Amino acid sequence: MARIEFGGKIGNDWTDSEPWWPPLPTPPAGAPNVVLIVLDDVGFAQLGCYGSDIATPVIDGLAAAGVRLTNFHTTALCSPTRACLLTGRNHHRSGMGRVADLATGFPGYWGRPPRENGFLSEILRANGYATYAVGKWHLTPEDETNMARSRSTWPLGRGFDRWYGFHGGETHQFVPGLYHDNHIVRPPRTIEEGYHLSQDLADRAIEYLGDLRAVDDELPFFLYFATGACHSPHHAPAEWIERYKGHFAQGWDRWRDEIFGRQLATGVVPEGTTLSPRPPWVPAWDTLDERERALSERFMECFAAFLSYTDEQIGRVLDFVDELGDGDNTVVVLVSDNGASSEGGKEGTINEGRLSNFEGVGVDEMYRRIDEIGGPLSHNNYPWGWTMAGNTPFKRWKREVHEGGVADPCIVRLPARRATAGTGGLRRQYAHAVDILPTVLELVGVAVPADLDGIAQSRIDGTSFAYVLDDAGEHAPGRHRTQHFEMLGSRAIYHDGWKAVTFHPVGPLYDDGLRSNAPFDDDIWELYHVAEDVSEVHDRAAEFPEKVDELVALWWEEARRNDVLPLDNRVLDAMSHKHDRRRYQDTYRYFQGGAQVPEWVAVDVRNRSHAIAVDIETPPGVAPEGTLLALGCALGGWSLHVLEGRLRYVHNLHGQAHYEVVAAGALAPGRHTVEFSFEKDQGAGGMASLLVDGAPVGEAEVPKFTPVAFNEVGVGLTCGYEWGPAVGSGYEAPFSFNGTIRRAEVSATGPVVHDPVADVAAILASQ
Repeated sequence: MARIEFGGKIGNDWTDSEPWWPPLPTPPAGAPNVVLIVLDDVGFAQLGCYGSDIATPVIDGLAAAGVRLTNFHTTALCSPTRACLLTGRNHHRSGMGRVADLATGFPGYWGRPPRENGFLSEILRANGYATYAVGKWHLTPEDETNMARSRSTWPLGRGFDRWYGFHGGETHQFVPGLYHDNHIVRPPRTIEEGYHLSQDLADRAIEYLGDLRAVDDELPFFLYFATGACHSPHHAPAEWIERYKGHFAQGWDRWRDEIFGRQLATGVVPEGTTLSPRPPWVPAWDTLDERERALSERFMECFAAFLSYTDEQIGRVLDFVDELGDGDNTVVVLVSDNGASSEGGKEGTINEGRLSNFEGVGVDEMYRRIDEIGGPLSHNNYPWGWTMAGNTPFKRWKREVHEGGVADPCIVRLPARRATAGTGGLRRQYAHAVDILPTVLELVGVAVPADLDGIAQSRIDGTSFAYVLDDAGEHAPGRHRTQHFEMLGSRAIYHDGWKAVTFHPVGPLYDDGLRSNAPFDDDIWELYHVAEDVSEVHDRAAEFPEKVDELVALWWEEARRNDVLPLDNRVLDAMSHKHDRRRYQDTYRYFQGGAQVPEWVAVDVRNRSHAIAVDIETPPGVAPEGTLLALGCALGGWSLHVLEGRLRYVHNLHGQAHYEVVAAGALAPGRHTVEFSFEKDQGAGGMASLLVDGAPVGEAEVPKFTPVAFNEVGVGLTCGYEWGPAVGSGYEAPFSFNGTIRRAEVSATGPVVHDPVADVAAILASQ
């Protein structure tokens, strides 16, 4: 930061000196507050005001009082879109070519937005705003989301005064992995007390704004409110799920037709738009059997409940802004970060973590557990049919750059003094997530800075669309003329109403367990005149090959200018090698009551021989009870604990099976050394053993040990307690240990680098 020159006078003593203080940053006169609401995995057609019949009255009210953009675009994935929203730069230029969890060793994929790409929060704070982030962040590499690393990429390191939320792409909605400012915290209430993350985030946003107004009644604020909804798991309070019982019995084909009819009738899509055909890999609703239909309905009921419940919580925040007297001077922007998610697969899933371990669930198990779907023991995501319908009228979905992945809702409500008769209007001008930052800056009257904290700023890629937000803008020509896309190998380029796009499958692909990648040069480019054909139904590539060549050449030009290269569609490799920078050690020590240690920086015991040794002590007459060490939750993980006086180890294979080793006898009060060991065999499992004070007390086979990831909801390793929901049965988290843990060590042996090809081959061979 540049030195500030003193503006007063310094003499020999105070009598001939004049004091002076550096001026405080001052916002423009009458500068409005800004609330930026970011929904997660909500498709173009899933809000009521975009054609859905899911109840979203608060969001619909914003649309009625503001403007809906119907040609707004994102990057097709979480972290990259958030980087665009907050920096105004294309996602690869911020090191977010993909999600932060899959950072690789190339500039466009480092997962750490550079300082020359200033965040909206940094710009507004430098202009006198109070800045608050509440909810999902997902802009920090996974190995930096722990208490041992720098917080420089966390919200407080990027211009926010306060933060309450979670790192990563998803979290458990009933027992989330939470962070408050710069440290890990437990949820303030339990499941039994009615806790849900959406309500908690609203509570915290209200608290932050109340704290501000209790001190300063005029300072404008920027609230970045990023919900967990509607990313999987689609968790919702049971009474909200019940509200949608039977609501989706007509199935996804008819529901999609109904949505499309409403979109045409209301102008959300232009007259003449053609509904994209159902792809062959999505089954027709009338081909499902009775159990498949029941499951599919339940999955969608949970999604709808999650969205409607979160809509109500957004309403609580906006009502409080009104109560403060700030409502008439607040810009509200609401967007989703990408199209509807297809990660649930063809049939849906009750534990998305199984997909990371190359295992499905199956209709039999899901139907048997149908009442659990949407509750704390499930990590549920709906089947492809609902994904397709959620992106009506477009084709494809999240992670892909056809319109189903990148066309999303965007609503802007202006302050009362700026609102015009055009409220409730629709706008067809092309826009992108990079346009949000320059639009907000224009609305609040702040210029794009040349430098921030002494760091020269890079170019802004976005174009303000403030000009379309009043009556005069309805028919104004669009100003965002060119936009490139790339996500995991799929590519597209928009230019002046035309779009060239090519789908490239996520890899590596496997042929008999061997690596096989299709060359990018073999990809077939499609061509659409999206100014007229918004749903990309009429491929014009054969008709205009020279236009394809022109746009593909433009894509390569933009790719080189924006750090897109090298092209890389390898997800499994990135997952397996994403922490090659990590400093591994043979033995890790953990400490009773310490902060949760995220899985990817905890000791790596995934399908490896390892040993746990814990030195414990309880007072005379107090029988040991409680958790010693644990990683994960009911959705997957392991736990070493004392239950009803006996030492027990539970391996929870992503909610599919529990493998237990239980000591033959009870532990007496006093001091003991208890141990667990796992000796991996040549297959997918191994032998587990328990010892107390050096003597064997139990042994059992673990036929399949978790190979890749214990859970996908961000629950890591804890010492002396569990995060919850409990890994094993017979107790409830946190199940805190009732004595003293003097020493807890985990030692792992064997290779730490997992070969995804070998892992897949071994797992497939064992099935």
